[in-house]
Amino acid sequence: MQPKRLDSSPKITVKFRCHRCYSSKVTTVLGIETSCDDTGCAVVDSSGKILGEALNSQQQIHLNHGGIIPPIARDLHQQHIEHIVEDALRLADIQLSDVDAIATTVKPGLPLSLLVGMNYGKHLSCKSGKPLIPVHHMEAHALTIRMVQKVDFPFLVLLISGGHCLLAVAQAVDKFLLLGQSLDDAPGEAFDKVTRRLKLRNLPEFRALSGGAAIELGATKSLDAQAFKFPAVMTHYRDCNFSFSGLKNSLRRRILQQEKLHGVEGDEVIPDVFNLCASFQMAITHHLCQRLQRGMEFVALQDLLPPHNKTLVVSGGVACNGFIKRALGIVCQEMGYSLAVPPPHLCTDNGIMIAWNGIERLRVHAGVTHDLDSVDIVSKCPLGEDWTKAVAEANIKCKWIKLSSLLKQGTAIEI
Repeated sequence: MQPKRLDSSPKITVKFRCHRCYSSKVTTVLGIETSCDDTGCAVVDSSGKILGEALNSQQQIHLNHGGIIPPIARDLHQQHIEHIVEDALRLADIQLSDVDAIATTVKPGLPLSLLVGMNYGKHLSCKSGKPLIPVHHMEAHALTIRMVQKVDFPFLVLLISGGHCLLAVAQAVDKFLLLGQSLDDAPGEAFDKVTRRLKLRNLPEFRALSGGAAIELGATKSLDAQAFKFPAVMTHYRDCNFSFSGLKNSLRRRILQQEKLHGVEGDEVIPDVFNLCASFQMAITHHLCQRLQRGMEFVALQDLLPPHNKTLVVSGGVACNGFIKRALGIVCQEMGYSLAVPPPHLCTDNGIMIAWNGIERLRVHAGVTHDLDSVDIVSKCPLGEDWTKAVAEANIKCKWIKLSSLLKQGTAIEI
């Protein structure tokens, strides 16, 4: 499929698969997730029922180290994966021989972490004689919503996490059109780095929180979410790509200014820390909404979604942020979209989404294999077909939506 020319050329028509399979046979898939720092396994059936789930989070260990250290993540995966899989099967009250297939994340992610899950998935496939289903981590995030809610293809999906920021059209289980992606940091990564620089974890109630959760909590304690102004990002680029490094660096400069102004040293936290959290969260939200709006304008221009059924799916760890969700909801309302977000425990990395992606792929026979030697990890892997240049070439000028009711003062702000 090619982008539609902006003239009188014929409209492109695409047939899309529905989200449910009408086969009466219930299939069951075991899913393994080890792309980063969570060891997850789940058993899910084709009705969307979670039969059993187990998860070992390494979050606190990596928080103590100030970031994820790949060899440590690998060692912890190796330490826990066997009993995590056993726990999931035990909770599901089934044997390995009872599942129809084994799905495992093979791309993208930390190479050392991916290898642990892939190798164990191959081991289980060889042991049981069941087929292996290699899974793209971000495709799994994109389709998780279909396990809990009726969302038919095609739909627009925004994936925001610690490692990615992607805007795409999901046309089928294994077909995506990439409209925009981060050119540098991911939003979750920016939140993590800023949280460390703000020294939020020196405050007791923030000690066990991830970067995004810490910034969100800090923002709720702010008395003035507009106390600090951040520069608009990529305003001269009429595309849907994202950039968060400039906002992160701008915040670092403001922290240095505040530390100098107040004579803050060592482990001390600046007095205006909560206003900085709120202002930074607002700047991130501003950028996400602006790029999303242009993406929606492009989708309309190209007739990529049916006008009577426009849905935006938002997933990934940053999708747990309530403030960002409310802002995206305002954009959806103004653009005539329905907003669909999985429950928080399904937005973060888990074995459930991998098992469900296995179900989706098993239904349409996409990537299901017994040839284990053909399966390998890919640490960096794009999502679908790249349409980012087509978005830029469309040169869409937007009349920005006003976000209201987001700030405590009730002030409307333009994105």
